[in-house]
Amino acid sequence: MAFPEEVKRQAVRRLDAIEGQIKGLKKMILEDRYCIEVLTQISSVHEALRGVGKLVMRNYLEGCATRIIRSDEPEKAYDEIMDVIYKFVK
Repeated sequence: MAFPEEVKRQAVRRLDAIEGQIKGLKKMILEDRYCIEVLTQISSVHEALRGVGKLVMRNYLEGCATRIIRSDEPEKAYDEIMDVIYKFVK
């Protein structure tokens, strides 16, 4: 399933910001910045990635999962949804 244009736009915008954060992180390490500052930035990147994950997860649930649940094989959908949720919450 293709991403709706709005979801795609939001995901790409967030990923561009994350790319900037990663470049900043590399620079911090090259500049021997204080470990706590680097760890704080790493935590920020993790949260930003989780935000993209939530956006994609919602798109999955609204589109792909809903379509499978409404099909003739809803049990397959439940297994797939459980797998996705467990992978996402690690």
